[in-house]
Amino acid sequence: MQKLEIYQSLWGMELRSPHVPERTPEESFAMVADAGFDGMCIDPSVSEIPAMRALQPLYEKHGLGCMVNGFPDCEDDMQPLLEFAREFDACMVNVISGVMPIRPEDAVPVVRRWIDEAGDIGMPLLFETHRDGLLNDMYFTLQLMDLVPEMRLCADLSHFVVDRELRAPVPDRDQEYIESILDRSDCFQGRVASREQVQVAINFPQHQEWVEIFKGWWQFGMREWRRRNPEDATLVFLCELGPPPYAITDGEQRELSDRWQESLQIADWVREIWAGY
Repeated sequence: MQKLEIYQSLWGMELRSPHVPERTPEESFAMVADAGFDGMCIDPSVSEIPAMRALQPLYEKHGLGCMVNGFPDCEDDMQPLLEFAREFDACMVNVISGVMPIRPEDAVPVVRRWIDEAGDIGMPLLFETHRDGLLNDMYFTLQLMDLVPEMRLCADLSHFVVDRELRAPVPDRDQEYIESILDRSDCFQGRVASREQVQVAINFPQHQEWVEIFKGWWQFGMREWRRRNPEDATLVFLCELGPPPYAITDGEQRELSDRWQESLQIADWVREIWAGY
């Protein structure tokens, strides 16, 4: 039977507030495990790998799976990120690449090299739709998808909503583009954006149109994932609500909403969508 696992982001557990002490990694891992999440995602660059190794006992203590959002800054960075992910028995490496050719055709050899390196050690490799990264732009991404049919994606559509300044309701042409991306995605990320803001409070009334758009995208993505994957496959959905400045704050640097409660709410939505199939 196909399985859904919902992960939380360690970066998303950061508070970055002048008003309260920062959570320790132990506190964050305990909260995530106690809330019923299946895993925790970490976000290393190569230079951060030595410090990140200190987290391994927390995965074992709290029984959480690992997902790695890898940030390679050069072509040679992928191998150490893959080896680090293997040490942690990660379910995948999701790439937010600092290697950013201007032309899609110039990205092809980089993407294929990294896919081959991941294949050599048996690590699933996805490429995230993310601003200031390889897949910075929706049109660039669509072209690269055609050039590298074997490239699989991790869909964080908040970035493309802001990057393209998509309108609500989403025009048919843009909806078709988004669905093409979702159909190539093997992981989905939970964040709701609007045309001008990459992360909005999901319970504010002025954002409900975008909440429903994103829920519809996740529903489409999960339905297509289930259609094309075998019965023993596992889908990972990552709740990733970022701390300030992703999270909007007031003049006293207090967040406008409770990100932790929003993460739990998104997780509940995703479970409901999954259960509907």
